[in-house]
Amino acid sequence: MADLGEALLQASGELRYYQGRNEQAMVHAAVGYARMKDRLQAFACTSSIGPGATNMVPGAALATVNRIPVVLLLPGDVFATRAAGPLLQELEDPRTLDASVNDCLRPVSRYFDRIWRPEQLPAALLQAMRVLTDPAETGAVTIALPRDTAAEACDWPDELFDGRVWRIPRPRPEPQALADAAHAIRHSRRPLLVAGGGVHYSNATELVTAVQEGVKLVVVLVQNHGFASIGALSRSVGAQGFGTSYRYRDQRSGRLDGGFLPVDLAANAASLGASVLRAGSVGELREALAAARAADRTTVIHVETDPAVPSPDFAGLVGRACGRGVGAGDCARCQGRLRGRQGFAAPAAAPSTSR
Repeated sequence: MADLGEALLQASGELRYYQGRNEQAMVHAAVGYARMKDRLQAFACTSSIGPGATNMVPGAALATVNRIPVVLLLPGDVFATRAAGPLLQELEDPRTLDASVNDCLRPVSRYFDRIWRPEQLPAALLQAMRVLTDPAETGAVTIALPRDTAAEACDWPDELFDGRVWRIPRPRPEPQALADAAHAIRHSRRPLLVAGGGVHYSNATELVTAVQEGVKLVVVLVQNHGFASIGALSRSVGAQGFGTSYRYRDQRSGRLDGGFLPVDLAANAASLGASVLRAGSVGELREALAAARAADRTTVIHVETDPAVPSPDFAGLVGRACGRGVGAGDCARCQGRLRGRQGFAAPAAAPSTSR
């Protein structure tokens, strides 16, 4: 990808570049960036052909499944002219010459294209932006760049480089579907609505509006500390953990690895005029739900989680997965495998009893 590197060098004052160390981590970082920007900004990630491209598959799948706009995965590809090959770590497939490892990205991309001729690039870029700005159909976009094609010069129209505003559409629900939902809620004793990340992306997060209009809502807010529980689960099985930590900047290291910020989402909800109840156990959650149903105003139930606990029965799951059919606390192999890993403490073996 020396040709792309030369282009980045020429545009160093206009386009910021970050040197990646691992392709998979690079795409995961792009997913996190798009999340934090409410899917209104995205990164472009590039790699060479071979394992560098296949390492981007997990991140692309994550982005597509969760409808996160990870732009432009720009992997290098085979020579379009087939003048040389296979080179470096290309796939040697005796059945065809137009396949490469980049085809692994097809099923995990919302849009995939391979630019055999430079004249194809404008149409591919416009199509890519159409997908990236579609709230329902967004995901990973892959544009594979054959190495000889990427080095060619082309007279593209000046309009391609002009500033362009891409507006995110907000389609209204069908009137009949909205009426059916309202009818179901109106005739339900205790309606329960489960809302995911789309609430944030649509900016429909105004508790203050419900308070102003006198609409009673019961919101259960699970404080997971930025995917901390999932990150602990990943670390407990030996994988690299991930998550979002809100920390102070350390004056010595210059990095955001100091103490944790006192983020209090319950206090934030209370400042908007909602009644807030805190629950730290199953019993407290039941009591809070009963109190919220009896209240006459919008209530937020704040449920705190322990970011160091991967799963309530994770020890038993691992023990059964080892094939011995016992819990990890009763299995010496599982205890040795899990002991000392961050976020998990192997339980003590149950005392043996004799009859």
